[in-house]
Amino acid sequence: MRLSRLLMLLFLCIAAPAAARNMDGVLVAETMHPRAGQEVAVALVLTPHPGWHGYWSNPGEAGFPPQFKWTLPADTLVAGPDFPVPHVLSVAGLANYVFEGEHALLFRLKVPRSLASGRAIPLKLSAHYLVCSAEVCVPEAAEFALTLTAGDGTDRDPRFDAWRARLPAPLAAEAHFSHEQPLIRFAIPYPANAALTDPRIYPIGRKAIIDSSPQAVTRVGDTLVVSLSAAPNFSQASIAGVLAIGGGRGLSFTAVPGPVPAVPPPAPRADARATIIALLGAILGGLILNIMPCVFPILSLKALSLAKSGADERAARREALAYAAGAILVLTALGGLVIALKVGWAFQLQDPRVVLILFALMVALTLNLLGVFELPVLGGGTHPAGGFATGALAAFVATPCTGPFMGAALGAALILPPAAALAVFAGLGFGLALPFLAIGFIPALRRKLPRPGQWMVTLRRVLAVPMALTALWLGWVFSRQTGSTGLALMLGVVAVVTVALFFGGRRQHVGRAGIAIAAAIAVVGTIAAAGLVRPKARNAISATADSPATGEKFSEARLAQLVAAKKPVFVYFTADWCLTCKVNEKAAIDREETQAAFKKAGVTTLVGDWTDGDATIGAFLRAHGRAGVPLYLYYAPGEANARELPQILTPETLIRQTGS
Repeated sequence: MRLSRLLMLLFLCIAAPAAARNMDGVLVAETMHPRAGQEVAVALVLTPHPGWHGYWSNPGEAGFPPQFKWTLPADTLVAGPDFPVPHVLSVAGLANYVFEGEHALLFRLKVPRSLASGRAIPLKLSAHYLVCSAEVCVPEAAEFALTLTAGDGTDRDPRFDAWRARLPAPLAAEAHFSHEQPLIRFAIPYPANAALTDPRIYPIGRKAIIDSSPQAVTRVGDTLVVSLSAAPNFSQASIAGVLAIGGGRGLSFTAVPGPVPAVPPPAPRADARATIIALLGAILGGLILNIMPCVFPILSLKALSLAKSGADERAARREALAYAAGAILVLTALGGLVIALKVGWAFQLQDPRVVLILFALMVALTLNLLGVFELPVLGGGTHPAGGFATGALAAFVATPCTGPFMGAALGAALILPPAAALAVFAGLGFGLALPFLAIGFIPALRRKLPRPGQWMVTLRRVLAVPMALTALWLGWVFSRQTGSTGLALMLGVVAVVTVALFFGGRRQHVGRAGIAIAAAIAVVGTIAAAGLVRPKARNAISATADSPATGEKFSEARLAQLVAAKKPVFVYFTADWCLTCKVNEKAAIDREETQAAFKKAGVTTLVGDWTDGDATIGAFLRAHGRAGVPLYLYYAPGEANARELPQILTPETLIRQTGS
């Protein structure tokens, strides 16, 4: 069928009359008086007659590109032409890359340095090109002449600005492709918020793609993924092309073998099912979060206050609803920021000032559990404001603990419509609040709570231990983000918070006022210290600085280089504030047997440190359907697509990837 179409077009070309000209042309210089040694632009402006079209440098599946021969003075050089962005025209089922209106082909003419002012520069151009209509194709030839005069180059044709704007701009970043017959998949960096209309790839050379094949274009974060049919027997080391982005504009690129993000499956009709699955996963993840060391003491604190107060049914339910509202509102708001700002989950912990404030709060809660002071809004009584504040606090400090439970649900939220995604984040808050809701709404559960007594004092002291460990962990994260100067600030915050609350608590215990002033001093001191925070330069990879594992800093260019060389690669993304990441590094990645297997198989480890946030890593995570860390990928030799590993690692999981 394709051969018959080509034969038909060939017949039309042979049978066409050649007397009448079907495309006009004129040769124009940007300046008629170029300086000696100057490079001057010369445009061949071609205008097909109505109903006719000319061809691009790659004509597509039929036709031939225009051909040019220059006659120039001695030592005068010319390069080009540079073509504007074409459009696709289907004729008899064949894809042609054409121009149907006026278009300018730009040449770059180099004037000799030795040319004296006033000397003539005669230019002659012989052009051979194909002009086609819907019914017939006509090969045409034309001669063009233009005489320039050496001068000062001050006169300038303003039309060249518009003609240059139609040329494809060079792509600033590297593009990748992967070939798995019958498809070629391109990954072209392109900002997620940039305008895009009718995108299409035009290959500059032939024998790369089937030009008439449909092109599926998907935006995956800051990357365009384009899938199309590969040409038979494709075997190219690189593919040059132009990406049309709308309005006659385009980007020129050269793609090399490298990673191409997986495209999330389209689910316009499966949104309800996907949302329900993600929502159930979020609720389960939120429920499990209650046993994490940064959340369990807060939940226990509220349960203790409810048991101590002996609240009636109505007050208990009001308290539970307020707690749930605080948890759901904070996690939904954080989810909204993740969606709107295209940042990662737990993004607030990438700011050391927020980490310092949370550290101070954990210190204060540790002192509260130790009985140094009482703060009614968080632990005493059943006032709704206390319930709301406690739920909000539990949600805020729980975000770095969501990794092992929420990876799939949060990844699904990234590809769901905004309303459905927000429902997933709200489900996480609901799951977090579910145990306290059950205590508040089920009298039988409240009756099973032990009666108040001395045991509550002992339990509070026990709960102070995980809260203190959480504070120490946040302090460690803060010191990693800020260095020795930050460590001094942190010790100052500990001193201010502890001294203020200690003396405020002493006055409180004897029935005197002063705890509110003490709390205000602690808050003001912490905020003032946060204002002095200066993050340190992170030249080393913090995730591996204290471990025996050897790893290189992650970059997409390095990953592409290793994949193209068919070397095995293990890539992992981590952060100092990610508990799951730290556990996996100590328990699996940095183990001696894992590193021995990696060394034996020649595995290169690339580490992406997301502690302080990194736009490149954030885009890479989103392209792989993840809202945050950890993410573990393994590229086997010769495989362009990664194997995604579980979020809970074991040495056996990693060793198995190497085939050992």
